[in-house]
Amino acid sequence: MDIHRISYFKNRLRGKIEFKNWVNRLEAENNCTYEQYEVFTDLGKTHVWGYNTKKTMPETLVIFPGARTTALIWDLDNGLSPLKEKYKIYLVETNGLPNLSDGASPNIKTADYGTWAATVLERLQIEKAYIAGASFGALIAAKLAITHPEKIKSIFMLNPGCLQPFSLSIKNLYYNILPIVRPTTSNVRTFLNKAIFKKPTHQLSSQAEQLLIDYELLALKEYKDKTQKPYFMKEELHSCKATVHLILGDADILFPFQASLKNAERYLPNLENTIVFSGVGHGIETYAPAIEYIKNSIEINSKKIELVS
Repeated sequence: MDIHRISYFKNRLRGKIEFKNWVNRLEAENNCTYEQYEVFTDLGKTHVWGYNTKKTMPETLVIFPGARTTALIWDLDNGLSPLKEKYKIYLVETNGLPNLSDGASPNIKTADYGTWAATVLERLQIEKAYIAGASFGALIAAKLAITHPEKIKSIFMLNPGCLQPFSLSIKNLYYNILPIVRPTTSNVRTFLNKAIFKKPTHQLSSQAEQLLIDYELLALKEYKDKTQKPYFMKEELHSCKATVHLILGDADILFPFQASLKNAERYLPNLENTIVFSGVGHGIETYAPAIEYIKNSIEINSKKIELVS
């Protein structure tokens, strides 16, 4: 596997310490301690957070995060609670994003991210699992479904970044560029309120929102992000051999849902179901009904498997 880009904390020690302190705050807010794994792949060390992984559980869910995020954002406000009750959960920190994994990343337009994801599953001794990915993470899931579909029970794509190009609307570009050009608390809050959430339907508690703002400031100020961003995979998606559940928010301005819906129906051969949530922005992985949908879908599929066997 060729290393295409290398991202990094500008001050490696300080960045890692600040990130770990942030995780400690999240654990305190959620009253939990995440299990931790380090696995080694062609991209170097990959850090994985776990929940229930040492218990005997009926199913396993593996989560891949969006760009410039950590997988732990899925659990802000204890958002994964419905899934924690029943399943093993692995939250994979994708290499090249602001987290504890190494910063190497492959050329995003190759199949290498799929090969990397398969290696992560192998190192964790996961034979087959449900896969969930938000935005960039949905692209990772699609790559895995192309290279190693035998490892997937089904995929949950949340506001995916692989079903259309990033929106070039003036509104979207303004709110996304604003915190990059001037990373202040005020500008990050504006970005979150205008591009990621949709109050009052879709929002975090004040404590979780502050945690997210602090993480974004760390990522923007302390991390040199050279990783490529998601792209429209088009005909590549024809080779996506896993069953797909598409979960969209109708207020997503980064990847407007109408185009994602249209292209999913055109390019995904095994699109099983689509749900569009009203008044929900791009950060749909923090929206409780979306997590509930994942839980219910896994339960239904598990019952089908039991009946077949």
